[in-house]
Amino acid sequence: MFTFETDNQKEVRRFRIAQFNGRTATVTSNGSTITGHVRSVVESKSSVPARWSITLIPAEPKVSPIALRPAPRVPMYAEDIY
Repeated sequence: MFTFETDNQKEVRRFRIAQFNGRTATVTSNGSTITGHVRSVVESKSSVPARWSITLIPAEPKVSPIALRPAPRVPMYAEDIY
């Protein structure tokens, strides 16, 4: 798990929406990029201005298949037919 604090309300809103929808979120911290599912967004009531602690569970990167589309259904020598 990866936990960090922020005071950016737009960023917090983005993480809350990702958590609600079950999507992954990406954060860049100290030059490293971490992508994962949002586990929690907790506001620290004692700090001024407001700060939030966000916890991410890192997700493994998606492995895309080699062929994204099936092969075309055109005959091998289509130019000879026409």
